[in-house]
Amino acid sequence: MDRSRAKGTVPDEEDGEQADGSEDEEVEMPTSHAGVPETSVDTLVVSFWTELHQDQDKLKKKTELGDVIAEGRMEVLDPEMEETSPAPSVSPISLMDTCAPSISSLSSASYLSSNHHRNNVSSSSSSSSVLSLTPPLPPSVELSAVLTDTRLSLDVYLGGAAALSLLWASIPEQLSSLQYLRLGSEDKAGLDGALDVLPHLTELRSLAIRGHCLYDSQGDPLPGLLTTLPRDFSSLSHLVHLDLSFNQLTCLPSSLLSISTLTSLLLCHNRLAALPPDIGLFPSLSYLSLLGNELVSLPASVGQLKALHTLDVSHNCLQHLPDEIGSLVELVKLELSYNKLKQLPETMGSLLSLRELVIYSNELRLIPDCLNKLPGLKIDKRDNPLGQPRTPPPLSPTPDRPETSIPELHLGFNQHSFCVSSAGCHVFLPGGAELLFPPGCVVTTTRLEWIEKRPERKWVWLEEHDILLSRPLELRPHGIKFLMPVEVCVPYHRTKRKEVVVRKFDGHSWITLPTNLRRGSESHSSHPGGRLARLACCSVSQFSWFMAVSRLVKDTCSVTPTGALLVSSSDPGVKLHFPPDCTVQTRTINLQVLEVSMSEVQTLCGDPQARVSPLLCLSQSPNTHFLQPVKVQIPLPPGVTGHTVDKTCLHLLHGDPTAQTWTDITTQVSLHITHVYAIFYITHFSWYWLWYTTRCYVSGVARKVYQRLKQFKVQFLVLQRKTDPSQVLLQCLPVNKVEGRIQSLSEQYDGPQPSELCDLLEGEQFFAGFERGLDISTDRPDCVQGRLCFMFYSSLKNLKEVYICPTEGQKGPVRGQVSFYRGEIPSHLPEEVVRKRKGNDSQWLATLPLRLPALNLDNSYCTEELQHPPLNLGDPESGYLTEANLLSISLQIGQDWRVIGINLGLSYQELDRIQYKHRDNLAALVLDMLFHWARGQSNTGPGVVSKLVAAMMESGRRDIADEIEDIPGSLPPSFPPLVCPHLLCLPPLDSAASNAASPGQTAAETPLCDIPP
Repeated sequence: MDRSRAKGTVPDEEDGEQADGSEDEEVEMPTSHAGVPETSVDTLVVSFWTELHQDQDKLKKKTELGDVIAEGRMEVLDPEMEETSPAPSVSPISLMDTCAPSISSLSSASYLSSNHHRNNVSSSSSSSSVLSLTPPLPPSVELSAVLTDTRLSLDVYLGGAAALSLLWASIPEQLSSLQYLRLGSEDKAGLDGALDVLPHLTELRSLAIRGHCLYDSQGDPLPGLLTTLPRDFSSLSHLVHLDLSFNQLTCLPSSLLSISTLTSLLLCHNRLAALPPDIGLFPSLSYLSLLGNELVSLPASVGQLKALHTLDVSHNCLQHLPDEIGSLVELVKLELSYNKLKQLPETMGSLLSLRELVIYSNELRLIPDCLNKLPGLKIDKRDNPLGQPRTPPPLSPTPDRPETSIPELHLGFNQHSFCVSSAGCHVFLPGGAELLFPPGCVVTTTRLEWIEKRPERKWVWLEEHDILLSRPLELRPHGIKFLMPVEVCVPYHRTKRKEVVVRKFDGHSWITLPTNLRRGSESHSSHPGGRLARLACCSVSQFSWFMAVSRLVKDTCSVTPTGALLVSSSDPGVKLHFPPDCTVQTRTINLQVLEVSMSEVQTLCGDPQARVSPLLCLSQSPNTHFLQPVKVQIPLPPGVTGHTVDKTCLHLLHGDPTAQTWTDITTQVSLHITHVYAIFYITHFSWYWLWYTTRCYVSGVARKVYQRLKQFKVQFLVLQRKTDPSQVLLQCLPVNKVEGRIQSLSEQYDGPQPSELCDLLEGEQFFAGFERGLDISTDRPDCVQGRLCFMFYSSLKNLKEVYICPTEGQKGPVRGQVSFYRGEIPSHLPEEVVRKRKGNDSQWLATLPLRLPALNLDNSYCTEELQHPPLNLGDPESGYLTEANLLSISLQIGQDWRVIGINLGLSYQELDRIQYKHRDNLAALVLDMLFHWARGQSNTGPGVVSKLVAAMMESGRRDIADEIEDIPGSLPPSFPPLVCPHLLCLPPLDSAASNAASPGQTAAETPLCDIPP
């Protein structure tokens, strides 16, 4: 497969059947036979690479072909001579690509060749099997690897074209039947020899002579050197497919015009400035690609290509098309993108077979109506000034013109479109975003649209350590172009010690734009009298998607062959020294530094002595090794100095950001320690992290610590609106934002305490599922099988509000729950796990209770809390406790209620739940605590009053203990409660009151009421 196939080219005819000529199958090593010593593969490899390093100049010299034919018998490969033979002129990268996979075949070939030479086997098949192709091909390449019955592939080896003349001199009969041939054109000498042989291969049907097949040591493609074709090239009368892409053709060879059998012709990325007038002499041509040339016009004779189905002339300099192009009646696809066309001929309306017309990135202001009438035609017309008048000449400046103020436009949440005139406009969007249209950015009044989208993982792209600071803002229409740059300002939340940038989606990927940070305008209606919004602003000429992202501060510099110095702006102690001659071409270097908290590392790895330096994230373009080592200086971990450091505890770790692995390379580098810095040298850029720890297996510890450092401690909230319990708010927030959020929602919402702490990554997906009698009632597209899909972003609200209802057949109040799951939706949950939530499964994060009251007769929910059940607790010896007694006691308890609850035996979790439920009502809180304890004593036997007295004594409330002891022991169970203003919400102790609970609900399960203070 061609590694550099150009856009718009078609594959070779034989690609689907082509044998793998680029990779030789490894041959089993032969054993010693007949006293012949076996050649060691290791010895050959070491000798081969030693020769390369001893004389690097030999890599750049061309190796002349030797005469391998002697008295009718081919030379054979001698292993001993091969160890000392000069290295072929190829780059190390090419050698690794071609030789390394099949180096084991070298000894096999040598051994077979020696036996053949010894036994004087003269059959043609045997001689061809041991034909030496070295040079020009690597020693490990055998003839069977490049030549089959009708196919020959020489474009996967540097200088492989030179092997064609060698093969023609050796086995002309076999080459005469070739039908498919692929050559590389990066070697001029080998190419000239191959061109002399081509006219003899009269059976060829497909021929490829391409550049950009191989790459040099810097990773750049090698250019093709083909400039013409031989005069007798027309002898290839069976040729149907010809690919001459990535070469240096300045005109179409005349010998090519005589081949009438051609159906596919590829001339991509050459230097063609014009086509010959007789280009129409290809009666069978159906595919013509001229992509990436220098064509200014097309000849009229192009209309004679009656069989043409596809024509690609994109990425040229065409200013007009001939009218004769309308004669291509069989044309199906026409590529005209990236030219300078200002109009299209009306004759294109005759192209009735045309189905795809690509004309983007031209200068077209009008598309002929005849094209819009063609049936089934798809037109890609992006990046054209369609509908815009020609730009008028600049007006002469008028002196002392007074400045005109730009009108302002404030939009509401339901206003998603607006109009902008040539006078400009300053648009304020809900939420804080601003759009500044300067005067003259549009010629006529234009209607524009905006919308804020939910961030979805499938198209919001974040780099490592990035944090999303805003919801994506989409501005439409996307294809519109402004005559002057428009300022787009995206609001964002505060970030610490990081860089804020705006990213734009171009239809394929997100790109980072130059960003300016400022505060919002004082006149913004979204912040009247409040703190001005933080805005990340960028200038654009087209509308698209925009979002604000926080990333590590990125320091960038360009490194030339003269060297450079890069110092981190976030930590000046981090420096990169690039010596002279470390690179041949200019490289772009990126440096990012991640500061890591020492306390976090010590907690995560369990080592109180652990220290780490800042994490270095290094990258470059192009990503190839440096020719000279680069000096890296980083600060020693905090608390470690060069005088006190124990070098056995220092570990330099190399990180792979793709595989998320860390490797200890301390023994592979020279680590020099100064008083406050560590210095080492590298030739490859990646991530580097210096650790000081006594722990073993530092690589594994670092991987776990790094993963935990990227996670956020979060809690889940499940709250119900007080006026409508069926309306449920679900939210996931970092733990430091939970308390403030609860306070802001306490007036309108109620619910259980937040969940336990969980870990989530930035951009991680999680789900909320309603269980145990609850179902979700919503038409939202993010609701799947009753579960809601969330994406966690630490700086966003991660909030959804839905309506719930009982499951089908469920009557009365429902005590259900909401569970949160990580990743994909769980396909099956065990019933006992759903009911008891014992043990976390692989996806479960947290579960919170959720209660849905029963419906009244008018189908409204019972929002009033039920009253306390009747209480007759105690025995004749110690006395009885009624609800009236507990209420009287509760009126004397204040802020010491928690101490009393602990001495009564209540757990901390129970007290926290009661406190959260009645956080705004101390009286109800104390009463709920006492009744909760009393209900738990109903089956414990006598001595209940004594327990209450003892608890009061232990809590330092002797006054309450004395009052409890004065309760008369002969108090009958049906003794009526005292009448008190605070008892108006309590029931009478009759049978009617005992039935106040809902059907099927026991007195112990009836919730408590809120008693006003």
